[in-house]
Amino acid sequence: MFKQIPLGPIQTNAYVLYNDKKEAVIFDPGGDGEAFINWLNNEELNPLAILLTHAHFDHIGAVDELRTAFNIPVYLHTEEHNWLGDPSLNGSSRLTGRALTTAKPADYDLEDETELTIGPFTFSLLHTPGHSPGSVSFYYKEEAIVFSGDVLFQQGIGRTDLHGGDHAQLLSSIHKKILPLPEDTTVASGHGPLTTIGQEMDHNPFLTGY
Repeated sequence: MFKQIPLGPIQTNAYVLYNDKKEAVIFDPGGDGEAFINWLNNEELNPLAILLTHAHFDHIGAVDELRTAFNIPVYLHTEEHNWLGDPSLNGSSRLTGRALTTAKPADYDLEDETELTIGPFTFSLLHTPGHSPGSVSFYYKEEAIVFSGDVLFQQGIGRTDLHGGDHAQLLSSIHKKILPLPEDTTVASGHGPLTTIGQEMDHNPFLTGY
């Protein structure tokens, strides 16, 4: 089971994956930390870890609040290890009139494309750079869902005009890592509604003619 929860200054989708025992994994807590913590407590969920698809400001705004509240580790790809504490890398310095966003370094650096087990949850790690160098997609086969961050959206793809972005690399990541997943796989994107691999193969205008 999972829940999509828009958070933070631009309502970035956070996700909470949980089971019948109320064990949970949190993806991309972008902001509104106090409200998010209250929701998790009200649902009596037991968070085990925070998994970051990448380290842009709108995906990390509540990382430290949640990490402290539940005493849980944070996972992030090693190529963006320095981004959490650097507003020029995580993009928050681009915003005028808003406070800079920072967080403490991740507890664990993700490197190899392998399986990652957090409590009862096992994910396949897919390194999917292009939107950012350390973008990672987490495929949870048990429920046929991929948490893709800002790689693939409903009829859209991630922007590539930010630090470390690369349009050709993003398209390569999508075609080599995401689209080979089963067509009924739910794509849980960082922004917008849920979609599926099959829907995007058929209808995403950015993916035709590649």
